[in-house]
Amino acid sequence: MREKILTYIERNSRVDLKDLAIMLGTDEATIANEIAQMEKEGVICGYHTLIDWDKTSSEKVTALIEVKVTPQRGLGFDKIAERIYNYPEVDCVYLISGGFDFMVMIEGKTMRGVAQFVSEKLSTQESVLSTATHFILKKYKDHGSVMVNPTKDERMLVTP
Repeated sequence: MREKILTYIERNSRVDLKDLAIMLGTDEATIANEIAQMEKEGVICGYHTLIDWDKTSSEKVTALIEVKVTPQRGLGFDKIAERIYNYPEVDCVYLISGGFDFMVMIEGKTMRGVAQFVSEKLSTQESVLSTATHFILKKYKDHGSVMVNPTKDERMLVTP
């Protein structure tokens, strides 16, 4: 039952307990207790709100930064990741396969601010060998939700 609860709340953390109980064929108290237990155990680490910042007056720039590192003997990747994720600008850090070791997602107010973070804070760490920064220009889908409604011209591009 836990996996089913997690699947539903991962897509919509605001799903009503009553609705969730009906979908899973149980009572609200059982669902509430399971969720509380998973929060206590750290299985549920928080709740995410999906916001389309392009529809607000707030200016934000999101970047994905590939980071290649040399892990220090005995410390591995975990200590390097911890140093990186402790910066307040950093949203996510992933250990990845391929040509780079980490994928770091950050938000800044401007592209210049992101570039300064990379050049002054990230790339200056002794274990960092190289970085590659990719700015997100437009989100189409995030956390399973479509972020934009394509225009007629955009629909024509993908219609066979």
